[in-house]
Parts: sequence; C-alpha cells; structure tokens
Amino acid sequence: MPEILLKNADTVLTMYDDRRELSAVDIRLRDGVIAEIGKDLETSGETLSARGCVVTPGLVNTHHHLYQSLTRAVPGGQDALLFGWLQTLYPIWSRFGPEEMFVSAQTGLAELALSGCTLSSDHLYLYPNGSRLDDTIAAAREIGLRFHPTRGAMSIGESDGGLPPDSLVEREASILEDSIRVVDAFHDPSEGAMVRVGLAPCSPFSVSRDLMRDAALLARDKKVMLHTHLAENDEDISYSQEKFGCRPGQYAEDLGWTGPDVWHAHCVKLDDREIRLFAGSGTGVAHCPCSNCRLGSGIAPVRAMRDNRVKVGLGVDGSASNDAGNLVLEARQSMLLQRVANGADAMSAREALEIATRGGADVLNRPDCGRLALGKRADIALWDVSGIESAGSWDPAALLLAGPTRVKHLFVEGRQVVNDGQITTIDLPRVIERQNRLARNLQL
Repeated sequence: MPEILLKNADTVLTMYDDRRELSAVDIRLRDGVIAEIGKDLETSGETLSARGCVVTPGLVNTHHHLYQSLTRAVPGGQDALLFGWLQTLYPIWSRFGPEEMFVSAQTGLAELALSGCTLSSDHLYLYPNGSRLDDTIAAAREIGLRFHPTRGAMSIGESDGGLPPDSLVEREASILEDSIRVVDAFHDPSEGAMVRVGLAPCSPFSVSRDLMRDAALLARDKKVMLHTHLAENDEDISYSQEKFGCRPGQYAEDLGWTGPDVWHAHCVKLDDREIRLFAGSGTGVAHCPCSNCRLGSGIAPVRAMRDNRVKVGLGVDGSASNDAGNLVLEARQSMLLQRVANGADAMSAREALEIATRGGADVLNRPDCGRLALGKRADIALWDVSGIESAGSWDPAALLLAGPTRVKHLFVEGRQVVNDGQITTIDLPRVIERQNRLARNLQL
C-alpha cells in the first residue's frame, strides 16, 4: 500500500488520551497505520491536501440493521411504536434472500461512509430464504469499511408467545451451530482486524433464557463479544417485569450478559441501579438517538451514563426505524437531546463527537481505532469547513454545531474509500438502482 501524506490540515481533533487539538499539521499514513504527525513533512508517495479541512478519527457505528435499508418509510410502520412497527415489517422481511441482504448492506455501508464512518457493527437476526451473515461480510469487503457483524437470532415465534412470525425463527441448536461456523470462518482477533464477529440473540422478547445463557457461554469460549437490544422503551420494561419478574438490567446480569465484552443497544429506560451495574462491570451501550425519537421510545440517560463512566457509543440503528444512516447527524442529535433533557450545557459538540469516535471504538473493544496517534489505525475523516455549512463559524472544529454532514475524504486502513465526497470502491449509482429495484419488488 503506497504511503499517503495528508498535508496542511487546518485542525486535527486527535481524540487521544489528552484530547489534543493540533493546527496546520501533516499526517503520514503507511501500512495501514498513522506513521507520523507533524509539520512540514515530506513524502515520495502520494500527497493529499487537507487545507480547509478539520480532520477527525473515523466515526464508529455501534448498532445497525443493514438489511433494513430496503424498507425505509414503509407506510404501515411510519407512525407505530416499537412492537407494532415490528409486526408491520416482519412479513416483508420474511421475503428477503441473499441478494437483498447483500445489496442492502452495500447501500447502508456506503451511506455510513459518506457520513464519516470507518467502522460499523451490524446486528443481523433473521435469515430467511438461505440468507447468511456471509452476505453482509461480502458487502463490507467490497465497500472497504472495517466491520463488526454479529450473528443475531430469534427463536420464539408467535405460536410460542413471541413477537416474530414462526417463519422467521430458528431452532436454537441450529443458531448455536451457525454461530460457531461464522466465528471460525470470519472472526479476526488481531490488532487492525478488518472483520470481527459477535454473537447477538435479538432481544429478551424473541429468544429464550437458555439461548441467552448458551450464547454468553459460547461467546466467552470463542473470545468474541455479545450484543442485544435492552430496555428500549416502556413496553420493553413491562415485558421484562411480566415475563421474568425483574428489570432488564437484572435479567442481563443473571444470564451473564454484563461485562467488558458486552454492549447493549438503546438502554433508553435504564434506572440508576442499572447504570451503576453497567459502569461497574464495564458493559457498553449503543445509543441510537434518531431511532429513539422516530419510535417515540424516549431520551436515553446518556449524561448520567457518561458521568458514571459507562462506555457509550453511537448507533444509527436500522434504516427502517431511522430512515437514514448518517452517523455525524446521529452525533448532533445525541448532543441536542441531552440538552433538551438536561440543559444547554449538558453536552458539548466536542463531547458528542468524542462519543461518535473514541467512545464507539471503546464500546467495540477497539483501542486501535477512534484516535489519531502514532501506531493507531489509519481510519481518518476529512471534513471540508470551507463551504456554506461552516461559513461564519468562529470554531470550525465544533462540527456538530456548524459544519458539513458529508465527509470530503475518508480513509480506512490507509485506503481511500471516499474522495471528494464520492465513494471510490463501488459503482454507487448501480448499487442504488439495484436497491430500488429490489424495494419495488418487495412492494408487489
């Protein structure tokens, strides 16, 4: 891989341990890592001007359902709460197959890349008509994003008192067998890995206690991470109390679902005890503010989590519950919601950007990402602050207050994935055309 020198960056927000901000510096990328940061550097390789740009670590997306990119703005689910929304969409998703999974993942990952994201997780919990986790991994490899897919699952269908239709659930023995297969085939534990795999039974209302417990045991045996939905809304809390006789945090703790190798999505309704539990155990949270607004779930207590040192990252969530996959806008929304809930001084633009970068990397146990420092991975976003969005700004580095919502240049492992606002790794117009054709077919 040729050396690349990013030249004359206006401002570099390192998100390193001292949160240092640098001005008028160059960054040398070599062999997938940051090799040097300084002034007046020279190279025999490629030079890219960063003048007029704020440079940040690549953003990290800690929760998504990429397959849902094919079902944005479905009329029957536009104004529904979580459970009703799911019941509207399950029959549509049951018609998906490998092509739908692959193309929707390409679309969702390209959208994320254009919003400055270099590392994304994905929670795929249904596998109709021969679909496999392999389909989304293949899509990520083509796009060139660092990827942390999770082998999700649903095992309790409607006939057994669950929410999903029976056609979308799997036998628990088969789930565990395929979980072993995908971890053995794709998980790379090494520093700088482009693909890591996690295990992710969908939610407490779609799998059994046994599967939750067995998945935790398997994940620890394989040394991979665990992920699920937890405490998303009031219905979720009521379900847990009625079915399990406890709140979601206690349910998670009882089944081995707390610890530094676990992160939960949403956690809108965590109480003070659960926040302390997560802090003490090192359990992470994927905060999904736009989805929480879209489904009327509420405002997650992110300020309280941060103050108690809970690891918090951002997630765009599925494009059927968000209708967008722009991670920098997700960071802005997070900042604004904490201000609505706790006052205008509750969260700064820089803190929200930290959650979107370093915070997400920490949730996914990726200390090699989310920071700009020597030896860290060359996952870098360049934001053009010379345009209309930043015109008149006294502090261009406060990107979430006045700044672009689309990245100018994006590097993953030192490879340029976005150049001048355009994806370089795939023919995006053809992908969009294919995506729209598949969406039309689903409506027939």
